[in-house]
Amino acid sequence: MKTHKILLVDDENDVLEFMSYNLKNEGYEVFTSNNGSDAIIKAKQILPHLIILDVMMPDMDGIEACTEIKKIAELQKTLIIFLSARGEDYSQIAGFDAGADDYLTKPIRPKLLISRINALLRRYNSEEKENLQMTFKDFIIDREKYLVLKNNNKIILPKKEFEILILLTSKPGKVFTREEIFSSIWGNDVIVGDRTIDVHVRKIREKLDIKNIITVKGVGYKYEA
Repeated sequence: MKTHKILLVDDENDVLEFMSYNLKNEGYEVFTSNNGSDAIIKAKQILPHLIILDVMMPDMDGIEACTEIKKIAELQKTLIIFLSARGEDYSQIAGFDAGADDYLTKPIRPKLLISRINALLRRYNSEEKENLQMTFKDFIIDREKYLVLKNNNKIILPKKEFEILILLTSKPGKVFTREEIFSSIWGNDVIVGDRTIDVHVRKIREKLDIKNIITVKGVGYKYEA
């Protein structure tokens, strides 16, 4: 059975050590970070199944970190739990609005924390099995094999083209702005030319021979199912 990867993010080292100890005893692969900015970098590197975030941290707080993580294509399926000493309603609402899957308050008993984690990861496993293949009218995207099937033909797309296709088809009808696409596929630290997205989308259309990827002038692109 594949070990789930968990990223713990908290500015208190004793909290990280305590949680790491308990989660490793449960068989999880555990990584740690002590601030939001570093957490985003590590999340991109290790692609965790679940992130446990504190809210109040230096440099970048948990709410902002969660918002940024949810913009990254490779982390769209990553589950996020807030574990914070702040239990006010408005803090919890802010956490869920940022995209969190659960919000727990400190202190918490290890058994309860592990129970909540196990419940979320069971859901993750179920959704992961369902989403390994995405079926559309004209083609099938096989996320596990990193290829597209059309008329029984296998089409291999370069990594960036495949990721753009995944992003656009993840929410049919939604218009993804150029900024969203750049941030999700290349990240905020990479500078690419203005025509880069246009070229990638044109190649996707040509290789798959589809017209479902629509250009929204001055905004970005969308996929119409």
